[in-house]
Amino acid sequence: MRIAITGARGQLGGALWAALSPGHEVIPLGHDTLELSSPSAVEQICATGADLVIHSAAYTNVDGCAREPTRAYMVNAIGTKHVALACRRLDVPLVYISTNEVFSGHASSPYTEYDQPRPINAYGSSKWAGEQVVRELLGSYYIVRVAWLFGGERNFVRTVLRLADNPPPDGLRMVDDEVGSPSYSVDVADAIARLIATEHFGTYHFVNSGYCSRYEFARAILRLAGRPELPVTPIKLADFVRDSTPPAFTPLANLAGAAIGITFRPWEEAVAAYLATL
Repeated sequence: MRIAITGARGQLGGALWAALSPGHEVIPLGHDTLELSSPSAVEQICATGADLVIHSAAYTNVDGCAREPTRAYMVNAIGTKHVALACRRLDVPLVYISTNEVFSGHASSPYTEYDQPRPINAYGSSKWAGEQVVRELLGSYYIVRVAWLFGGERNFVRTVLRLADNPPPDGLRMVDDEVGSPSYSVDVADAIARLIATEHFGTYHFVNSGYCSRYEFARAILRLAGRPELPVTPIKLADFVRDSTPPAFTPLANLAGAAIGITFRPWEEAVAAYLATL
């Protein structure tokens, strides 16, 4: 199968490229050649002759989206419209990568695939708009929500390790009232590779099992990296000044994937596996 991947050099895109290339012809579409917000993206994607498109490219800088909401909408909503239109012309399925931030964070238990999204920031709103575009234009699609992704060059795990090497004067401070589901890009990519072989279209939550706060995540990273002695001070979201407002509680429940046999190892095991590659 010919599979076009937008954002093929990103954190998840790179993992997808590696997972799919042994059995498929992968057509990488990077931001250097594909301008998502331009209508020309439709023709560029159509020209690949792909049998399936995975849309992992996005404007994912959450604070940047808060500062530039129009840019976020143009890339994540209108850009997704262009990708969906190309899939419609090619008559092929689309895999759209979405996010936990489509939810408000006001829940008391993990969100299921068909809980009602109510984003509270510009990034989540733009990604939720992208989901609606996919559902509006296509009949055959997979919407895959991920969260707290790690596995590439820039992610929370690497940030914690970098801070550990050069701790700030007041030590490491991590939020303990923002809770979510860490996701290893390699595990997510492997799951998507299995999903597209099923043709069980629909919405999925692909995250490693279990959930934690940012504070608990950081403590686990340091412990698994052999540096448990480094002190970490818990703080509150209200104490962490930033441009965006993250949803406080957004663990995702992988019910739809588990129903077709796609399950995930615990997030701590995934972090240990990632650290072993560094």
